Amino acid sequence: MKEKNNNGKEILKLIQENYDINSAQDLSSALKDMFKGALQEMMNAEFDSSMGYSKYDKTKEKTNYRNGTTKKKLKSEFGEFDFETPRDRKGEFEPKIVPKNVRDVSGIEDKIISLYGRGLTTREINEQIHDLYGIEVSATMVSNITD
Repeated sequence: MKEKNNNGKEILKLIQENYDINSAQDLSSALKDMFKGALQEMMNAEFDSSMGYSKYDKTKEKTNYRNGTTKKKLKSEFGEFDFETPRDRKGEFEPKIVPKNVRDVSGIEDKIISLYGRGLTTREINEQIHDLYGIEVSATMVSNITD
């Protein structure tokens, strides 16, 4: 148990060294940045594994080639950020970390359904989600999710 506590302290020390943390908002911004970076690295590692070779590997015989990235905006518990999904020429890569056509990795849908189940209106749900995550959720989107 003590080892986990020390790891947490080391992580906090690294955050303080690498980010100018003076408020809760600064910490939230740092966590958003770290989450984005970790998610991107996981996606790139998944892509490398799927392709069977790393990005700059010139020694392997290749049957499929890298073909840039697709940019999209992702929503998470930390707000919205830009994200790049790697592509291959044959279009065979099916990411598991952030699947194709997924734009929300926060589980907001579950939260919206929960708020709707408690009797909140679509406007009240929009206000709650905006206050918590800084994300605008339209009445149509709330209706589609709850349907």
